[in-house]
Order: sequence, then structure tokens, then C-alpha cells
Amino acid sequence: MNRCALDREQRFPPAVTRGRGHRQQRRFVFQVFCQIPDPRQWRGPRGKIIANPFSLDGIREARLDIFRWIASVPEWADAQKEQNMPNRRAFYSNNDWLRHRSSLRHARHMASTFSSRVIISLIPPVFTVTGISVLVTLYNALVESRWAPGFLPVLHAPSLPYELTAPALALLLVFRTDTSYSRYDEARKTWTEVISSTKNLARLTEAWIHNDDLMRYIVAFPLALKCHLIMGSDMEAELRKVLDERDLAFVLNAKHRPNCLLQMIFQIIDGLSLGETQQVLLHENISTYNRSVSVCERLIRTPIPLSYTRLTSRFLILWHLGLPIALWDTCNWLVIPSTFFSSAALFCIEEVGVLIEEPFPMLALDRMCEVALLNIKEMTELHAKVGRHIQTQPEEQQQTNGRLRT
Repeated sequence: MNRCALDREQRFPPAVTRGRGHRQQRRFVFQVFCQIPDPRQWRGPRGKIIANPFSLDGIREARLDIFRWIASVPEWADAQKEQNMPNRRAFYSNNDWLRHRSSLRHARHMASTFSSRVIISLIPPVFTVTGISVLVTLYNALVESRWAPGFLPVLHAPSLPYELTAPALALLLVFRTDTSYSRYDEARKTWTEVISSTKNLARLTEAWIHNDDLMRYIVAFPLALKCHLIMGSDMEAELRKVLDERDLAFVLNAKHRPNCLLQMIFQIIDGLSLGETQQVLLHENISTYNRSVSVCERLIRTPIPLSYTRLTSRFLILWHLGLPIALWDTCNWLVIPSTFFSSAALFCIEEVGVLIEEPFPMLALDRMCEVALLNIKEMTELHAKVGRHIQTQPEEQQQTNGRLRT
């Protein structure tokens, strides 16, 4: 047998049986000229043989892959939301306020729509509701066009129940968002007190006590409280910036690190020989620390009543699942965009309430602590400079100041 005949026989093998052989021969010719692998031998990225997609096993496997992909969408949306959260904590300066009230803010907000963590988190519920509205619309269109069996009914209902329940849904969402914002506002005010007390304690310590250990503990307290409240914070790295190794190991071994630092501050102050007025002023700031820790832990451990959260979520979903049926008579194919925009708007309001319900990841605590540390450092440097400046005042000005005080 010559080489050409051998190649032809290898490329086009003879049929083993009449029916099956011809099918194999046609499949082989199709593979050679179209340059595709045998469907029965398709391999995945790791070299694993994948079932023939045209067989029952292949269809079943493809269906499972689709279900896995759909199930992974909420996980992806949550991961994107949590990943972008530290980058969106607002800590404004004057330039930021100018940009905030700029007339171009609407165009800027629309341009950043698809990078918004609120919009990303809406993908699972909004697309689910919209997909159901597509199915309802297609079903009704088939029934009305007589492509479906005649005994199947058209899914439609009067819109009066929706007109009556819409105000109730609006009240639920408004109360949910308002309560969440009150929690956010309380957390913001509490942290303002923490930063203010830290600066005040540092100023009094520099003026009356001159204790470096006490100053380090005061500066470390807001850092420890921040890491105590925000999940995933590296407390060891944060406290290493201000504490020495001995104090760092002692604080990290404590179960409640902010309370440990608070107790260390209290015992140092309590062991000093200070006047009654000085003791009162110092202990007032320590009491503010203690009260702030309690408020922060109350906010982080007690959410809005879960029954209210579940009621709002169930009401939203059921209301939008029946919306295509109520709108069919008046909107027909416009049911799909109407359901999409309605679900996007209402689920967006509910999502904002859920996001700000846990306020501390929304606050720029990192920047607040950094600015507080810089202010305390500048305060300690200014303390010596101001003292020297006052002592070197001209004699005439000192006499004038004395007469004014008299």
C-alpha cells in the first residue's frame, strides 16, 4: 500500500458496521476539515475529559454549571461590596466640599453607577425579579397570541391592591433608612467625643504630668478601639506604631484591648499626686472613653430588630413578584422595564439602610486616627515653643498682661 493510500485510509477509516460506521466516518471527516477535537474527548483546563455536551450527561453537567454560576453571583456581589468599602470612607476637606456641591455632580454620579457598591449589591434581587417579570410577560404574550393551549389563563390582576399597599411599603423603607441613619449619626458623634477626649488628655498630660508611657497609652486607645470595631483590622500593626514591645505584648494578650488600655491609663493617673481639680478633669475624659466604648459596642452588637428587617425584605420581594401581574393590563410589554426600575429604586433604598446600619465600616476611622495623632504630635511640639515664647515676652507686655488680669 502506497503512502497516499495509507493516509487516505487513516483519515477515512472503513465502516465497522453499516449504520454506526458511516456515522463515525462522517464525524471524523467533520473533525479533520473543521479542525475541532472530538466532542467526546473535549478537555477542560486541567486536562480532564469533559462529557459530550450533546449527551444526557453533558446536558446535565452544563445545567449544573449554569446553576453554579447563578449561585456564585450573590457571592461575587458581596465580595465586590466588601472589597470596595474601605476605599469609599468619606473624610472631606474644603476641596472635597467644592466638588461635592459642584453642578457636574449628577454627571459624575451617573458615570460611577456601575462601580457603586450599592448598585453591585442590587444585581441578585433586581435581576431575579426582572427575570420573573420576563417569564410572566412571555407567558401572557403566548397565551393571548394563541400559541399556548387555550385552557391556560392570562396572568393579570387589578392594580388596586398595589395602590393600597404602596404607601405601607414606603413607610417601611423610610423608617428603615431613618433608623439606620440615626445609628450612623450616633456612631459619628461618639467617635468625635473619642478624638476630642484623646486630644484633651494628651494636652493635660503634656502640661501637668510629662509621662511618656501615659502619652503612648492615650494615643493607642483610639487605634485599639478602631480595630476592636472593624472586622479584619490588624491591631498588632496599628499598636506597634505607638507602643513598645513589652506594652504591645501585654495589650495583645488581653481579651478586651480597649479596656486594657483604659485601665492602664486610669492606674497611672490614679497613682500621681495631683490636685483635686486636675484629678477631676482627667477622670472626666476617662469616663468619656468608657462611655464611648459602651456606645460603640451597643451599636455593633444590637442591630435594628431582625423581625423588622425580615418583614421589609419579604414585603419588597412579594410586592415585586406580583407587580408584573398587576401591570399587565395597562403596560403589556412595558411590564419588564417598569418592574426593573421599580425594583432597582426600592431595593436601592433598602440596601442603603442595611449598609449604614453597621456604621463603623462607613466612617473614615483610619483618617480620623491619623489626623488625631498628627495633631497630638504638633501639640506636644507647640507646648515647649509656646512656653518659651511666653517667657521671652518683653517686660512692658508682661506688665500690661498683669494689669488686664487684675
